[in-house]
Amino acid sequence: MSDRPLLLEIITSLEEQGFDRDEYQLQWMIDAEALERLVDSTGPQTDTDLEIRFSVEEFCILVTGSDVTVSRAS
Repeated sequence: MSDRPLLLEIITSLEEQGFDRDEYQLQWMIDAEALERLVDSTGPQTDTDLEIRFSVEEFCILVTGSDVTVSRAS
């Protein structure tokens, strides 16, 4: 994961898929601070294969300890 806040990583990934920031209210869908704490708690020293999945409109978001992936739901 980059040094950017997780919420910014998610927003950037959604925008790269063509989802306009004005089309959703992410703060109503997830608790970004809690998500960030959870991901941070599994730091690089842990052997945890953390995967958190959720949907925003037609997009599926996968958050791991090292990456944010956004794809269109099939």
